[in-house]
Amino acid sequence: MAQVNVAAAQTGSRAKAAPSWWAIEDWMAVWLGAFVLIAILAGYRPVLPAMKWAGFGALGAVFNSSAIVNWLLLAAAMLAVSLPGIILMGGNALRYALGFPVVFVLALGAQLLAGNAVVTQWGIEYVIFALILGLLISNGPGTPKWLQEAVRTEYFIKTGLVVMGATLLFEEILQAGALGIVQSVAVVIVVWYFAFWLAKRLRLDDEFAAMLSTAVSICGVSAAIAACGAIQGDKRKLSYTTSIVLLVAAPMIIIQPWLIKIFAIPDIVAGAWLGGTLDTTGSVVAAGALISETAMKTGTVVKFSQNVLIGIAAFLLSLWWTLREPAAKGQPRPGAGVIWERFPKFVLGFMAASLIFSFLLDPALVKATKSTIGGIRTWWFALAFVSIGLETRFTDLFKMEGGRPFLSFLGAQAFNLLWTLLLAWLVFGGVLFPVPAMGR
Repeated sequence: MAQVNVAAAQTGSRAKAAPSWWAIEDWMAVWLGAFVLIAILAGYRPVLPAMKWAGFGALGAVFNSSAIVNWLLLAAAMLAVSLPGIILMGGNALRYALGFPVVFVLALGAQLLAGNAVVTQWGIEYVIFALILGLLISNGPGTPKWLQEAVRTEYFIKTGLVVMGATLLFEEILQAGALGIVQSVAVVIVVWYFAFWLAKRLRLDDEFAAMLSTAVSICGVSAAIAACGAIQGDKRKLSYTTSIVLLVAAPMIIIQPWLIKIFAIPDIVAGAWLGGTLDTTGSVVAAGALISETAMKTGTVVKFSQNVLIGIAAFLLSLWWTLREPAAKGQPRPGAGVIWERFPKFVLGFMAASLIFSFLLDPALVKATKSTIGGIRTWWFALAFVSIGLETRFTDLFKMEGGRPFLSFLGAQAFNLLWTLLLAWLVFGGVLFPVPAMGR
């Protein structure tokens, strides 16, 4: 009886400690993202020093006193605006404040490494360096306990996604033409279902299959994290998925342009292929630049259209997951209240930001703030990718599912490459539609 009473007391304590609905991580990311966007619209335009450098001799110009002061101010601002959320979610404020500067410095280091002229030419993005720096610590000396409170992958990435919504404008997508949207929808739907089917054939559970499928079909790491939030998935599986995505993405930036030249694929088709298969806009631009201006522009259009589908995909995945989970257990389907409870709230922030910046704000103001918003978004993402590395251990990844997730991802990515190439030829190659003006 005493044991029962102790258990009941512990349960009651946990229930009492649970944050209010508005203080859960998803909503805190929405509030934080909204605060950042409102501050920028109101005139807060932090100086984001350039991180481009050609050789070690040029690093002195990058690390000038003005840049260092601006980085310190940015770090202080990001810590100040994110700390209330940590407190409201029940985190340790002191440990977060002590650990955040370390995560920030690692994120800064990742962007500086990616800013090297040679690295930029090869199209290697900061996300890869952020993951590597985190992995070196977690798989070397190990991530210390005092730092773990500041390792907030989902808090950072969800905030970044809300801010990212302000940079995805419907007007620009429509101006880019319907062909990019047609290809993107066809890629996402077909590749997602194939990847999910393949993962299930390799005996992966639905949770793992959903994350891998979303990562392959939409835009890699960001989509995988959105999917994990939508289904409230296992963070270890998310770490595995993001690691695979970045491991496979790096060689694709080099191999795809090489294949394009070998097989003499038309520039506009090549660009559409790159935009539909590479994971980030930066990698698309880098790979497209190795082909031509036309390939680069077309790839950017397609990738931009595909990025917009993150919010829609997360919404549909959340709805599907909430409805199918009880059905699989023979339980009645949940009502609207349960669906709302499971819905990833940060998606609402993402979509609201996109709609507000697309239709409600003065276009001149949107244009004036676009660069700052894009830079701040990159910083939140950099913090998130460093955090992924800091909480990922290779020994855990290699043991997971006997290597089947890796085979699943490779198989799905191979299908993605072939299917997207076929679609790019049909949609942009003049087969189903006239060749767009940019390709003439």
